[in-house]
Order: sequence, then structure tokens, then C-alpha cells
Amino acid sequence: MLVEFEYWWLLILPLFFTLGWIAARVDIKQLIAESTSLPATYFKGLNLLIADQYHKAVDAFSEALYLNKDSLELHFVLGSLFRRTGETDRAIHLHMNLLENYELTEQQSTSIKVELAQDYFKAGLYDRAEELFLTLRHTRYEQAALRHLLEIYVKEREWSQAIAMAIELEGSSGISYRKEVAQYYCELAVNAIIQKDWQHATDLLVQALDANKNCVRANVLLGDMAAQQEDHAAAIAFWKRIEMQDPEYLGLVAQKMLKSYAALREGDATAGNASKGLKEGLAQLSQYLESYQLSSMMSVLYEATLQAEGADTAAKLARNELIRKPSLKSLDQLLQARAMLEDEQHDLQLMQQTVRNAIGDRAAYYCDQCGFRAKQYHWQCPACNAWESLPAEPTEATIRDIKLLKRK
Repeated sequence: MLVEFEYWWLLILPLFFTLGWIAARVDIKQLIAESTSLPATYFKGLNLLIADQYHKAVDAFSEALYLNKDSLELHFVLGSLFRRTGETDRAIHLHMNLLENYELTEQQSTSIKVELAQDYFKAGLYDRAEELFLTLRHTRYEQAALRHLLEIYVKEREWSQAIAMAIELEGSSGISYRKEVAQYYCELAVNAIIQKDWQHATDLLVQALDANKNCVRANVLLGDMAAQQEDHAAAIAFWKRIEMQDPEYLGLVAQKMLKSYAALREGDATAGNASKGLKEGLAQLSQYLESYQLSSMMSVLYEATLQAEGADTAAKLARNELIRKPSLKSLDQLLQARAMLEDEQHDLQLMQQTVRNAIGDRAAYYCDQCGFRAKQYHWQCPACNAWESLPAEPTEATIRDIKLLKRK
């Protein structure tokens, strides 16, 4: 039996060898193409991507796609590269061609719609992008689609739709959007304030605080609105609430508080003038400065003290601040006040000017998300659109920081 089995294999093995040789001869050209041309261009494209040479990578992947037109993966890679290099029209054409001319499964079609929606978004065609992203609800791409829809509504300043979308996204993802929702209500309130629709604006700001009890902007706006209606006691009360939310933001309302304190005493027969109210305001700011040591608070307090109580009191204030927290800004203020008091002012003024030249224009707000530098406070970063990403207090950049920023 063993001999018969061995003879059988001696007969069958040459047959298998012959069939394999014939198959190899028939497919030899295809095998060479697949093992040389396509992998070479594909890996060339990958190497270019690693080297951040995106335009050259586009050429390499375009060649790879020409050699293998049926590869959806290469279509996706090339479409993404088109978006990165700003060639959104080519990306749109690429993905629309896939949808119109290829037989696709439902999953493949959905994946291509995701790419096409991103093309439209990148091109600024928000209406078309929105239409496609809305069709991606209840698919595995739902959360990404909702995030893009939220970004579209924010860019188009459709705040009511942004609120609804953020709440839906919060429920879908489990990630809190309370801070963003509160800011959207504040944006709606600003529009109402411009129209002097005080009640509607108040309702919106109450909703902002319901969404996020620590929304400082809501109390800032409630105070601003009360001041515009000359209800200065209410305005001060709203601004004082900021201390319980985040005291670092008190510097944003310091000047406003002083004006409202002064306005409280105007027309008061017992007070005679606004000086008593201003003193109350100065005392309140001094308390905040003592508690929280805010540089912006010091600037407001110094200027108001200089005007209301004179150079001697202002100099004492600057000197105490310089002892407690040395800074070129406080030194500049002290020299300014002393120059007003001294008979021989020339040297003091010269020293003050030297200090000011050294300080320059260095105090600024820096976004903690993207590093954007702003001279004024923004609730939303103009560069990366992040909310409340700028610190409440401006930062005095060092000379080294300024040099690094200039190099960038």
C-alpha cells in the first residue's frame, strides 16, 4: 500500500508543476506591475508625506491611483491631500466622480459622502456641507457630523441652531458643552441689547447662567445693560457677582464699576457731588487689589486715584504695589507720580521715559489653545475660535518671548 501511494505522488507532482508554470507565464506582466510600479509610487508618496512635501505627495499618489483606479483607499488619501493643499475643487470632483461612476456598497457610499462633506466645508460651501452632514445622522459618523454642523452654525453665527446642536452633541458624545452653550446665549443677548430689547436680553442671559453658572460674560452683560438703563446699583451688584465666579475677571469691569459708583451719588443732595461715590468705588477696587493682586485692577485704580486724590496718594499706591509685586509697570507709575510732585522733574521724566521705552507695548492676552496674541480681551479667540481661551489678565511678555514671537 505504501508503494502505491508513493507512485501516485510521483505522477501528480509534475502535473502541478506544469500548471503552476503556465499560470505564472500568463500573469507575469500583471505580477510585475503590481509588485514594482504601484508599490514604488505608493511608498514614494508616504515618504513625501513624512517629509511634509504635500504637493509632491499629490503627484505620487495621483500616479499610484492611475495604476490602480479601483482602490478606494487611494481615492481617500488623495482627496485628503487635495484638501490639505487647498485644492478643494479637485477633491470635490474626485469624490463626486466616485459617487456617480462606481458601483458602491452602502457603507462605501456613506464614507465617500463624509469626504465630500468635508470638501464642501473646507471650500466654505457651508450650505452644501450642512446638507450632507445632516444625512449622516444615525450612522457611525454621527458624532463627527454633529461636530462639523456645530462649527458651521458658529461660523455662520446661527446661535439658536448652535445651541440645539451643542445640546444634541453633548447627549451623543457625553462631553460637556455647557461653556459653549452659555456663550451662544450671550451672543444672542448681545444682538437683543443692540436692538434695546432689554427683557429678551435678560431672559437669554439668565439661560446662559442656567447653562453655566460660572459664565462671567453673562454677569458682565447684565451689568452693562443695567448701566445703560441708569440702574447703577443693579449694575454694580451684577459685576460684584463675578468675584464668586472667577475673581481674575474683575479687572474687565473695574473702570465700569468706578463710573457706576460715581453715578450713584450724582444728584444726591446729601453727597453734593460724585466724589463720595467715587471714593466708595476706589475703596472697593482697593479691596479687590489687596485680595487678588490683579495688574489690570492696579492700572485702573492708579489712574483714578491720580485724578481724584492727586499725585501724592497715587505715588504711595504705586510704591506699595512695587514693594509687594515688583514690575516695570508699577515703577513707571511711581515715576510718573513723583515727577508731578518734584520741583526738578527733568531727571524723573527722563527715567520714566526710559522705563516706558523698555516696557514697550508688551502686555497682551495670549490664547492658551493656539498662542494668538491680542491687545484687547476676546471671549472667543479670533484665530482658533476657542471660547474663553484667553486669560482674564494680560501677560507682560519678556524680551525673550517677544524675540521668539517675531521669529515665528
